[in-house]
Amino acid sequence: MTETSMLETKDLRLDLGGSRILDNLSLEFWAGHVHAVVGPNGAGKSTLANTVMGLSGYTGFAGDILFEGQSLKDLSIDQRAQKGITLAWQEPARYEGLTVEKFVSAGAVDKSKGNSAHALDLVGLEPDQYLGRAVDRTLSGGERKRIELASILTMAPKLVMMDEPDSGIDVDALEKIFAAIRILRERGTTVLMITHSRTVLEKADHAFLICCGRMMEKGAVEKIMDYFGEKCIPCNHKNEPEPERTDAE
Repeated sequence: MTETSMLETKDLRLDLGGSRILDNLSLEFWAGHVHAVVGPNGAGKSTLANTVMGLSGYTGFAGDILFEGQSLKDLSIDQRAQKGITLAWQEPARYEGLTVEKFVSAGAVDKSKGNSAHALDLVGLEPDQYLGRAVDRTLSGGERKRIELASILTMAPKLVMMDEPDSGIDVDALEKIFAAIRILRERGTTVLMITHSRTVLEKADHAFLICCGRMMEKGAVEKIMDYFGEKCIPCNHKNEPEPERTDAE
């Protein structure tokens, strides 16, 4: 069966601070699948997500990025978001004075309180305890990450990029996040997880290993698992895989 491409990078090149961060990177992400992008610190994983999203400082790239076959090169962040692309941050932002309910429903198709409550429940947060709270420093990083994911569930996006979805999350909360990712997949959303966690990689359908901004390997998750073993797939990067997290950060 021929897979349909949702997102494709073609010879993507980006220099930051005088260094080549993405180096002729060509990747294809299939629609409706959960993909993992794995690699050491400095490999270009987060830069890839930031470039696809069109964040400030990441727009001066060469090559091209295609979303559903159309170039994103000249589109703003807002225009990319309108096409159904969203990015979940490794460290979610705080919004002083904005309630959780308003945050979750801001980009929702259904802005009802009941829909926001349902999304919070799906990520393991008790709606009655959170809807009226502010998205501020009184929330832990893990709580803010789950609230951000709840907001994404209400958006019904076509593509979700998640930067280190397990960062700052305890084991129980992580299972809720994985459950939400399964829901997104069942709804037909394409998920791209930026990670150096074996646990996160195991939840993907397909994976890419990148190093020094170049693709080193791609294929089934089992094929990429060697990265976490003693025989890191050879490249010219001196870093080694980070140790698996055992506790919430």
